[in-house]
This record gives sequence, structure tokens and C-alpha cells, in this order.
Amino acid sequence: MAILNRITSSIPNTITCCNLLSGCIACIMAFSAYETFAGLPGWQWTCIFIGAAAVFDFLDGAMARLLKAYSKIGAELDSLSDLVSFGVAPAFLMFNIMGHFAQLSGSDAMLWLQYSALLVPVFGALRLARFNVMDVGDTTFHGLPIPSAAIFLIGIAGWVNDYYYPGHVIVAVLIALVSVAMVGRFSMFSLKFKNFSLTDNFRRYIILMAAVAFVIMYGIAGLAWTIILYLLLSLLSRRKV
Repeated sequence: MAILNRITSSIPNTITCCNLLSGCIACIMAFSAYETFAGLPGWQWTCIFIGAAAVFDFLDGAMARLLKAYSKIGAELDSLSDLVSFGVAPAFLMFNIMGHFAQLSGSDAMLWLQYSALLVPVFGALRLARFNVMDVGDTTFHGLPIPSAAIFLIGIAGWVNDYYYPGHVIVAVLIALVSVAMVGRFSMFSLKFKNFSLTDNFRRYIILMAAVAFVIMYGIAGLAWTIILYLLLSLLSRRKV
């Protein structure tokens, strides 16, 4: 029985490690953003592995609640994994995308702006540290969650590669804004479902339907619009979900 309990208690942390592993692979792929692997460019593989990390991030918490396998180590491991998968990986992605477009333009004058991407893991670390020490609610919290920031940057990556690159300054400003949003004091509602009630989850269903619609219309770029909608809905409503 003791061995079974030990195995059961290890399941959430194992899933968290899969989150971390996905983030590490995403970091590697980000530095081959425009090389092709199995028919897809490296930047798309980076997005895929960040997306896989987000799935594992959801599953580890769900399994911990289901198995009642909570631990302080699990909480710390979760934050460390999130920093790599949703802080470092999207930062490397944006760093290399900005460098790529600078080379295409033949101008290195604004190349230093690509280092603005490093704001993401810095502010992400501040956000995770604050989240760990603050008494937060189950349905609301302050600032943009780091996985949402990563999803926004995936959407920006999709937009600049599939539609239009607006220039280093605009991309750097977007990176700075999403970074600052992570440590903002404004309230955000949680996207986690505790039940499937339409009344209790109305805004969550709106986000889900909007995400599907945006991705159908714009592809990966639609994820950026989804996070913008998430921010707007949170800012326009003070009612807790």
C-alpha cells in the first residue's frame, strides 16, 4: 500500500516534469526558428511544445486535486516549470523571430531591441514568486497569468510570420506590455472550470468559443486576439466567477 501511495503521489509531479521537458524542447526549437523539421518550421514546433506544456500544466493540477496529492515540492516544481515553458521559451522564440526579420531587412540598427524579449522571463519570475507567497483565491487573481502571456506571444509569432511584421519597435512594445501585465494589480478571472454550469462559467465559455473562432479565422495568430479578449472581459467586470 505504501508503494502504491508513493506512486500515486508522484503522478502530478511526473506530469509537471513533462511540462518542463516540453518547455526545454521549445527553447531548443526556438533557436532553429526558420529551419524545417518534419515539414514544419522550428517556430511552429516551438509553439506546439509550448502548447503541450500548457496542457501538462492543466493536467498536473487536475490530477493533484483528483488524487489529493498536494505537496510543497509540487507547487515549487510547477512554478519552476512554468518559468521555463511560459517565460524562457516564448522569450527565445520572440528573440529569434525579431533577429530573423532584422536580417531580412538588412538593417542592424534596431537589432538590440530583440533583447526586449528577455523581459518575459524576468517579469514572469516576479509574477510566479508573488503568486507563490500571496493568498490568492480560487477564481480570481491579480495580473495576467504567465501561461496566458505565453499564448499571447505565440499568437504574435503566428501573426508576424503569416501576415505582417510591424517592425521591431511595435513588437518590443507588445512584449513590454504583456510583461508588465503579468505583474499588474488588476483582477483576472480564472479560466479553470470547476463544473460545467453555463451560469457559473459564462465568461469561460465565451473565451473558449472566441478562441475557436479566432483560430479558424486567423490560425495561430488568433490566440493573441483570444488573450486580448480575456483581458478585456476581466477588466470590464468586477464580479468574481
